[in-house]
Amino acid sequence: MEDSEGRYVARKPKRYSPELRAEVVKAVLEGGLSYTEAARDFDLVPQTVHNWVAAEKKKRDEGQSAGARGQVVDDLERRIRELEQENAFLKKAAAFFAKEQR
Repeated sequence: MEDSEGRYVARKPKRYSPELRAEVVKAVLEGGLSYTEAARDFDLVPQTVHNWVAAEKKKRDEGQSAGARGQVVDDLERRIRELEQENAFLKKAAAFFAKEQR
């Protein structure tokens, strides 16, 4: 795009509604459309569609990994409790047998 003096001027990026973004991402991820098909259907640039889909995939992956990490943390905390109970039992047993030997 050129200004009145013939110099090139950068265009301002278009702003798209979150609803449109969600609809396009859903069409690609759940509807099976390619980036190019979705771009054509929604009158967008394929790279824009690709960026939106990549961002959504990253967001979903982070959400899943956080959930998986939460499960791992729960499992480890449960194992710590079990080991603490075993340790307490062994301390009592050691004290009992030490008393008997005297």
